[in-house]
Amino acid sequence: MSLLQLERPIIFFDLETTGTNVVRDRIVEISVVKVFPDGRRETNTRLINPEMPIPEGAAAIHGITDADVAEQPVFSVIAANLLRYFDGCDIGGYNIIKFDIPLLTNEFNRVGLEFSMAGRKVVDAYNIFCKLFPRTLGDAYRLFCGKELEDAHSAEADTLATLDVVLGQIAKHPEIGATVGELHKFSENSNPDNIDSQGRFRWSGTDVIVSFGKYSGRLLREVAMNEPGFLRWIIRSDFPDDVKKIATDALAGIFPRKSDG
Repeated sequence: MSLLQLERPIIFFDLETTGTNVVRDRIVEISVVKVFPDGRRETNTRLINPEMPIPEGAAAIHGITDADVAEQPVFSVIAANLLRYFDGCDIGGYNIIKFDIPLLTNEFNRVGLEFSMAGRKVVDAYNIFCKLFPRTLGDAYRLFCGKELEDAHSAEADTLATLDVVLGQIAKHPEIGATVGELHKFSENSNPDNIDSQGRFRWSGTDVIVSFGKYSGRLLREVAMNEPGFLRWIIRSDFPDDVKKIATDALAGIFPRKSDG
């Protein structure tokens, strides 16, 4: 008997894409597993031509290049059949609420089809994981130090506990390293395409794009030429110095170059 109890089919799916912008980026591969109430499974995976270059950073992650998708169908060719395949199904995946579902919905919208979530139940393994294994300091202290955190939310107690947690992490997971440099590298959680510390500007191939606000996904060159007021607003506002410098340089016609590292 299956552990997963179903009243109707559920489709688990995953997307590989040109990037992480759910509005601008496109699908390059989709894999679906339809699970039926009787336990049967159907698995289908196919490449899709995104009709835009696949940035080097994205290709380095999923291994799919422009050459791989050059002869593959564009999304509009498969959209109607895919929509029918999802009809009457609940949906599952990993982090799909924040990423895969919005991006897939936008792909359907581009070709004039509605991917409605009305009446569907969503099973997101990422959200389940986060709730099963909370990430508070108290949870980390219990896991890595084997005891309860006393006086939680007292600044001194929290600081001392954090140091003990780091020492416990090193002891239990020596693969993360023990030098500050190694721990710094393991601690990083930034997108490799980020140009600045906040990821306000990112690489898309060798071009720089804006990655927030109403111009998200637009080339920085185009924004500097057509919407300079947006960059002036960045310069006047409470952004880090590296973000302001990129905006200031762009207004002067100076743009980051990928070869600069």
